[in-house]
Amino acid sequence: MAEPDAPQIYLVSPPEIDAGFPDRLAALLDARPVACLRLALATRDEDTLTRAADAVRGVTEARDVALVVAEHVALAGRLGLDGVHLAGARGVRAARKALGADAIVGAFCGASRHDGMNAGEAGADYVAFGPCSGAGLGDGQIAGADLFGWWSEMIEVPVVAEGGLTEDAVRTLWPITDFLAFGEEVWRADDPAAALRALLPG
Repeated sequence: MAEPDAPQIYLVSPPEIDAGFPDRLAALLDARPVACLRLALATRDEDTLTRAADAVRGVTEARDVALVVAEHVALAGRLGLDGVHLAGARGVRAARKALGADAIVGAFCGASRHDGMNAGEAGADYVAFGPCSGAGLGDGQIAGADLFGWWSEMIEVPVVAEGGLTEDAVRTLWPITDFLAFGEEVWRADDPAAALRALLPG
């Protein structure tokens, strides 16, 4: 088991999932406690997203793992998902109003402290920053340890680190982030649970 102050694990689905994904997801969830799964498919087709949500919901619900969908506020409400993850602070207030006080509303804010603060003030349950290593975003920005350190010290809204989570990045961010969000870092491996285990300290 993770130590009490360790960051929680947050999973981000691959951009496309196949019929075998629910079994791979179940194996990973059974191997390591996970707080949340974000359904983040490349498609915006609602039928495809609905089928995907239905396919994974049985796996997540049985293990008490929250299920949120990227961007689709209306779909989150219609399917009774736990919430929505937005790209940026804009839309947080509207999503909160649409989904209610109990829903999870998260926002990805790149490497922008300003956007993160705006998202928190608008009612986000968490703010995600990234990528944490690698080539950066379109403008080359990296969400460095200084951003996470400052946020953890100054801001009460939980913070998520995502993107470019190498073993070194995880080790650096471990004491100063609330959640570590893993996507392709684990799903591209033949054994996602083993890939996750290899990225985590201890």
